[in-house]
Amino acid sequence: MARSLSARIALAFVALAVALLIGIGGALFLALRDLEADSANARLADIADGLAARARQLVVSGSGPRDILRELDAEIPAGVSIALRTPDGRMVRLGSDPGPQGPIDIDPGAKTGAVTRGEATDATGNRYLYATVAIRTASAAGNPRALVLSTPDRSAEEAFRDVARTLPIVALILLIVGAPIGWLLARSIAGPLRRLSAATADVPTRRAEELPLDGPTEVREVTRNFNAMTAELERRRREEADLLQNLRHDLRTPLTVIGGFSQALHDGTASGPDVDRAARAITEETNRLGRMLTELDLVDEAAETGALHPVPLEGRAIVDEAAERFRERAESVGVTLVVVDDGGPPVDFTCDRTAVDRILANLIENALAAVPSGGRVELAARQAPPAVPTRRGAARGSDRARTEPGVLLSVADDGPGLPPGTRERVFERFYRGDPSRAGTGSGLGLAIVRELARAHGGDGWAEDVTPHGARFVVRLPGSDAAFSPGTRGSGDASATRLGA
Repeated sequence: MARSLSARIALAFVALAVALLIGIGGALFLALRDLEADSANARLADIADGLAARARQLVVSGSGPRDILRELDAEIPAGVSIALRTPDGRMVRLGSDPGPQGPIDIDPGAKTGAVTRGEATDATGNRYLYATVAIRTASAAGNPRALVLSTPDRSAEEAFRDVARTLPIVALILLIVGAPIGWLLARSIAGPLRRLSAATADVPTRRAEELPLDGPTEVREVTRNFNAMTAELERRRREEADLLQNLRHDLRTPLTVIGGFSQALHDGTASGPDVDRAARAITEETNRLGRMLTELDLVDEAAETGALHPVPLEGRAIVDEAAERFRERAESVGVTLVVVDDGGPPVDFTCDRTAVDRILANLIENALAAVPSGGRVELAARQAPPAVPTRRGAARGSDRARTEPGVLLSVADDGPGLPPGTRERVFERFYRGDPSRAGTGSGLGLAIVRELARAHGGDGWAEDVTPHGARFVVRLPGSDAAFSPGTRGSGDASATRLGA
């Protein structure tokens, strides 16, 4: 079997052409054989009809059967045998003249001049075509006397010769018509696949260019999926590059502080109160690095539903408890923290309690870092509609959750708002597009929020608030239907990991 697709398509066309030639040749052979047999019978019938008048004259003149045959034999063409059928059914021939030996039936009621045609065999099984013409009506003694002309049946040989002359022409037509079609088909399939193969080889080392959607539907679908895959891969590469850059930035400062103070303690340049200050700085920066590593682990763990332990929850109660935990801190920085209650029915949903607390805590800390003294932060929980528009970057498994009632948890502030073009980027790891929202955090808080929401089958997004400010919304499923069966954890240890 050929290895290349073009060669296989060529072989397929050759096989199809051979099959067509065999089929066409067989059909032509059968049709031409019947036509040749009919044509030979018709010629015999014409010859017999032309000899009938002369035979009748000889019969009337009293000539015997063999005399009649000798008179007529000179008038028949080569390859045709002549015989006379007597009233008693005997076949009279000249010497060893070949011809059909089997019985040749003639209608007893046939009129003079009636012609019949048919096929018969001789003693060795050879086929003959014959034609008879009645030269005398039936008498009381038996059948009419008839003239019989026969010739060997060569219709198969003639048909085979005709087919042998015709098939090369058919093969040439198939070649002229089929070769361009096969070439175009092979090119339409193999061309895009070759481009796809070349682009695939470039993926590990450099950015693959978007391929044009050419070829049949299946090839176009493969190309479309490849373009989507390479686009996602390129996005991931950019995220990894940004992640490494941000990691270098965020690790450099605490390491510089730790290294500087450690060197001061080591060489004795720090003494007295400076020793305590150096120790505190080292401890603070070490704790900051520890929190950063913990939150990095949490971002990865949040993507796994196996780390979740869903339980029934009530939205407004969860929001009230979160507000109470942060109320004192909000008051210390001069920010008003309120819960907006629309007075509707309870907002029930099923999620991991520790994960939901982490989501609200990160959103509130993000808002408090952005709102100046005298500002306001609003928390709300409300029932989500059964379906919402799918947002870019929808989570794994979130489609099912979006078709069921759920809960929307939101934290809004009246701070400076989000810079243009950063609604999605604020959820990236270590992204700090707005210094007012950076604070002293690790830049992982909102990334954790979205990953936890998506791990539940939900999603998270940011919105602008008029006249200024921002609102961060998290949609969570109304039940545990969005969780993949058999993937949820069943112990407190997994919940503890999420809350680390």
